[in-house]
Amino acid sequence: MAWDPVGDDEPGARITLRPSGLVFRAPADSDLLSAARAAGIAVPSACRNGVCELCEARLLSGRVLSNRTRTRVPNAGRLMLCRSQGLGDIELEIETVMAAGENPARKFHANVVDLRSISHDVYGVELQLPRRRELSFHAGQYLSVLLPAADPCYFSIASSPSAEHLELHIQATPEWVSAQRVIDALKSGDPVTLDIPHGHACLASVPDKPLVMVAAGTGFAQMKSMVDYLQETDFDQPVTLFWGVRRHEDMYLRSLAQQWHEEWPPLKFVPVVGDCEDNDWSGHHDQLVRVVRASAHDWRNARVMASGSPTMVYTLMDALVADGLPESEFFSDVLEYAPR
Repeated sequence: MAWDPVGDDEPGARITLRPSGLVFRAPADSDLLSAARAAGIAVPSACRNGVCELCEARLLSGRVLSNRTRTRVPNAGRLMLCRSQGLGDIELEIETVMAAGENPARKFHANVVDLRSISHDVYGVELQLPRRRELSFHAGQYLSVLLPAADPCYFSIASSPSAEHLELHIQATPEWVSAQRVIDALKSGDPVTLDIPHGHACLASVPDKPLVMVAAGTGFAQMKSMVDYLQETDFDQPVTLFWGVRRHEDMYLRSLAQQWHEEWPPLKFVPVVGDCEDNDWSGHHDQLVRVVRASAHDWRNARVMASGSPTMVYTLMDALVADGLPESEFFSDVLEYAPR
């Protein structure tokens, strides 16, 4: 789904990108590339002076001024976003910019840069791609690790799309055969094959409304990718992060979430921890959902990103839609891989 994060009453020229349908505002004193980046839109670029031509686009409608030649770009003419300014609302064609979830998946070989235990059953992994510049993904997407004679194993990407390395949070114990097999492969030091990216529950540009993130367990990884990404943009809407776990020790990066809460003004962190002595605790679809519903949100004006079990996700979605959230503003990969 292509999101339109721009209201008609916001200042600046309205820039629409085709075929992605992404929209952003460009102040009169800003080049189009800087304005797109401020809105969190991943436009390929390298030199920022019009030489590399990675940010090339074609003018479909409207008026654009070249800040190199100080002349108007003709209709259907080519331009470099880094050397162009919009003179009113414009529409551009740029094939290299994808809408949320529309980046085509490709196979990449990756080397393990770091593998460490970050809790009693979660590993933090950093992967380096020799062809990193060829990879484009959106914050919140996931990848699969491909091992010989094994089914793909899927993990959320925990790093921002701009990060040099890919970060994963892998929950694994000897009883979880597939995840443990991946950890063993990563420990071997041999390169691994990734299929990346996947998923439509992601951010291709900054939302125009308060954002509510709901994660259970290692679903935090997906939320971390989006928080890292939003911190790189001009996003200033409120963000509330709910993270539900069974036991305190399962909240493996609580200090990081608390740091966001204290140092990044838009974000409020709400930890939700179950009673560790209650073996029947069903916080994924009871306590966590109750805490989210009890928060002081106007669900008619919110966007929700959820990551967890299908039971939790559908319980949460049904509850929030009943509370007034438009169903089109609820995003989770569960809706794609476990439709009901």
